[in-house]
Amino acid sequence: MNPLSATSWLSSLGAAGVFLVLFAETGLLIGFFLPGDSLLFTAGLFCTTSATAAVHLSLPLVLIASVAGALLGAQTGFLIGRRGGRALLARTRNQHLHRGLTRAEELFGRYGHAKAIVLARFIPVVRTVLNPLAGILAVPARTFLVWQVLGGLLWSIGVTLAGYVLGSSIPGIDQYLLPIIALVVIVSLIPLGLELLRSRKQRNEVGGS
Repeated sequence: MNPLSATSWLSSLGAAGVFLVLFAETGLLIGFFLPGDSLLFTAGLFCTTSATAAVHLSLPLVLIASVAGALLGAQTGFLIGRRGGRALLARTRNQHLHRGLTRAEELFGRYGHAKAIVLARFIPVVRTVLNPLAGILAVPARTFLVWQVLGGLLWSIGVTLAGYVLGSSIPGIDQYLLPIIALVVIVSLIPLGLELLRSRKQRNEVGGS
């Protein structure tokens, strides 16, 4: 099984694959490379009756698995951060995680706890490191729980239903899965790109003043 392939996870494990990927991506630092956005979108496509793929999934089961994985994963990441996340993050040498950590810190600084927790759900890698970072920074447990649940529901259900609606509207669209997934990945990276541009602009303004 190819861990980078959404189709591989779904073909091998079905809805259970959705749960495992989302739990690992949002709760364990080792899951930053997993295909969260594309997996949700593809799972939604595979729930439609018009899909021509070999695997057909149940929409209710996929939604339950995605919500459970996203919410339980985030809480696990938060607890990891509370109990030793700073030392764990300090030991990692992965540059993707360090860049994600920088973006997560900027989100907290710019938007505050509530909005940062929700927005991070839609930014790859950032959603992996923000949860333990929230634990490290001693974000109140109730505050984190409320907003991670809201963000997790919006992300997991929203992206899955987007795939389902598109698959239901355009029969056979899953035959063009690779370009569609590429588009989903690009769109999911837009918030991160905007944050990078905004940060660079601010640094230039500070340097020029």
